[in-house]
Amino acid sequence: QVQLVESGGGLVQPGGSLRLSCAASGFTFGEYAMNWYRQAPGKERELVATSFTGGTTYYVDSVKGRFTIFRDYAGNTVYLQMTSLKAEDSAVYYCFANGPRGNHWGRGTQVTVSS
Repeated sequence: QVQLVESGGGLVQPGGSLRLSCAASGFTFGEYAMNWYRQAPGKERELVATSFTGGTTYYVDSVKGRFTIFRDYAGNTVYLQMTSLKAEDSAVYYCFANGPRGNHWGRGTQVTVSS
């Protein structure tokens, strides 16, 4: 059974940092691209960052230089390190795995950036 379990969200002040985690199980982690999406109230879900199987990464322009996606292959976990957080980063952040045997979503973790 595939599971993606996010953690690490919370309330943080503008300029602060958070590290999100997504623990994966039930599939071969190294065969899947791992992604972080986010969705703010009233807005569409948007792709934030991707860690491709070949080792390259992608970031949406609005987070470049502030967010970093990286994997722990031994622990089957993908992380999103977020720094210099802004109010507009507030959203529910979702982990998404896409690969040879299907696509899978986590349930999300709330990030709120507010003073």
